Amino acid sequence: MAQYYNENTVLWLDGAILKASEARTDLYGQSLHYGYSVFEGIRSYRTANGKTKIFKAEEHFDRLQRSAAALNMPYRYTTPELIIAAYDILDRNNLQDAYIRPVVYGPANMSFNPNTESFTVIETWEMAPFLGEKLLKVMTSSFQRPNPKGFKIEAKAAGHYVNSIMASHEAKGKGFDEALLTDMNGFIAEGPGANMFFEKGGRLYTPATGNILPGITRATVLELCAELDIPVEQGRYTGADLKQADAAFFCGTAAEVIGWASIDDYTFPQPWKTTQSKKIQQAYKDKVIEKQPKLETI
Repeated sequence: MAQYYNENTVLWLDGAILKASEARTDLYGQSLHYGYSVFEGIRSYRTANGKTKIFKAEEHFDRLQRSAAALNMPYRYTTPELIIAAYDILDRNNLQDAYIRPVVYGPANMSFNPNTESFTVIETWEMAPFLGEKLLKVMTSSFQRPNPKGFKIEAKAAGHYVNSIMASHEAKGKGFDEALLTDMNGFIAEGPGANMFFEKGGRLYTPATGNILPGITRATVLELCAELDIPVEQGRYTGADLKQADAAFFCGTAAEVIGWASIDDYTFPQPWKTTQSKKIQQAYKDKVIEKQPKLETI
């Protein structure tokens, strides 16, 4: 099992600095029993100048606040306060290339009545790319994304990820690296913890918002497409569309940008290193560490 902390690791809990091994939560909370909590997945990097930088910190903590509001959870911190706390915990744990997990969770409450308070914790640990660095064998899952009329689908809520875990377990149990979920209408949607893009004829395509979590890394990829003059479209696409593509990739804070080798029985025909998708992967790596492009000399 992965080790997320040791006897020296500390975390931030509502303004207090505690040893991770000594932190406690209530076993009668709605968050444990009903999945009623919200969280963020954030990465920090050792940048090209040697400093520690949390990538898109403001966007992540703003989304945490929106997620809490969507689930009617009390929320008492500002984004700047939580960013300061996150940098403090990184420093105290001597981390630069790290994963940061803030969670807003509820108190003891075994009923469905609203809470009058919430707790906020920020944890950090070292983490390699979530899906590795090799091209992935992906399987179309038998599980679908939740109906957006049944959940606040744009919120990053803990309970939503039971769906993700079931899909991922199914794929790995059948010898694949990861799953691809469809929406309730059968259109391709996203992975268990990442958005997806596919490429055809030098153009990128990605599922439109509405049945997906509109990821911050997804937004970054769209920004990079604009910077690199790579055409990109958002829409509704089928598995048949995907199985005519030249390449595909997942993108997410934990996964970063990681290409696919295949989907089900279809192997993508274009060599990864020659794709527009590979250009996006490299541009993303450069962006998060603030690597400046080399200037051409005459």
